Amino acid sequence: MSSISFIGSGNMASAIGARAVKGGNAVEIISRDAAKADALAGSLGGGATAGKFGAAPAGEIVILSVPYTSAVPVVAQYGDALAGKIIVDVSNTFNADATRLVTPDGTSAAQEIAKAAPASAHVVKAFNTIFAHLLTEGRSIDAFIAGDDAAAKASVSAFIESLGLRPLDTGGLEMARWLEGAGLLTMGLARYGVGNYNFALGVSLGN
Repeated sequence: MSSISFIGSGNMASAIGARAVKGGNAVEIISRDAAKADALAGSLGGGATAGKFGAAPAGEIVILSVPYTSAVPVVAQYGDALAGKIIVDVSNTFNADATRLVTPDGTSAAQEIAKAAPASAHVVKAFNTIFAHLLTEGRSIDAFIAGDDAAAKASVSAFIESLGLRPLDTGGLEMARWLEGAGLLTMGLARYGVGNYNFALGVSLGN
């Protein structure tokens, strides 16, 4: 199994963290609010620990469970403490009313994070097309990923499988923009075509 550090203690950290503990992974929760980190680690159980914000994360995989606007500043603040880590970006980059992406054309949150991260770190986009509450229900869901390093994607894929999800590789990190667009698409479907948030995007394989 994997060793995972979450930077952030919100809904995605809680939802992914619960499945990570159930899947036998070592989990660390890090937050600017130490009390929140302690509380989430305690609620997850399974030996989950709380780390110190700004210190080198214990996990080989570091999941940035923070909003897009905070992701690059957090990575810049951590600096070399993230050297050699696999950084997983789960953020979405749409505006407040979910009608457009706020990142400039030709880039994505994941690519901006990669520019801010140490050269030895590898960024993988994942989980942004999945509503957090679906993860808490134990559903089997497709998790789309994108990244430039094959070994990093293999590690993230193995972690995703430990959660009971199916990883689907979409290509290099340039595909992260389209995954962020797919996050926007899910919001449109939730509001109009489906009419609720109890669904996930997935791939149906033919014979």
